[in-house]
Amino acid sequence: MSTLSFWQDFARHRAPGPPYRTRYTVEAGRHLLDLPLRPLPDGTHAVASFLANHASFTVLDVIVDIMTEQARAFAPDVIVALPTLGLSVGPGVARGCGHTRIVPLGTSRKFWYDDALSVPLRSITSPGGGKRLYLDPNLLELLQGRRILVIDDVVSTGASLAAALELLEHAGCPAQAAACVMRQTRQWMQVVGVPVSSVFRTPLFSRVPEGWIAVEGTMPP
Repeated sequence: MSTLSFWQDFARHRAPGPPYRTRYTVEAGRHLLDLPLRPLPDGTHAVASFLANHASFTVLDVIVDIMTEQARAFAPDVIVALPTLGLSVGPGVARGCGHTRIVPLGTSRKFWYDDALSVPLRSITSPGGGKRLYLDPNLLELLQGRRILVIDDVVSTGASLAAALELLEHAGCPAQAAACVMRQTRQWMQVVGVPVSSVFRTPLFSRVPEGWIAVEGTMPP
């Protein structure tokens, strides 16, 4: 199924179901947004998908506004954004909070980086091993003694967000909270040790003959 038409406009009505066929509708503030259902490799489960860098500016602007409101309630001194897709929303949230910049983490090692400021990285959408998450040592002083909010697009297994929190902890600059566009299922709750806000949340889905149904107990709180 092509996802080209998703994340471009808000929906007028909720997708029919359950069982759901190809889409699942979430609320983004007062708007409805259809998300495509992506089967997982096991073939019997699926998750609702959101890719921030594939979304239209219209949709992304609303999402950033909601995240900014949530971030203001936390009152961060600095916002740390995860690669790759957290960088699509992090700058807008930081700007809305009155900040002049973000602190971006990266997966590309520059020659002046210190391996001590890096951790292994793995995610549900990029399962291959060997990647690392880096903090540019030149940015360290922007974090020291500050109230830090970490931003990403989706938290699912929690591996990426947990890696960012671990990296900041190793750097002596622990984060106090995180914010995402979507909290996807509950698996991340086992490894992420800070409060996580989001614009919307989605459960795990299980295949039935007519399509997909939400698995009981998998919707995050």
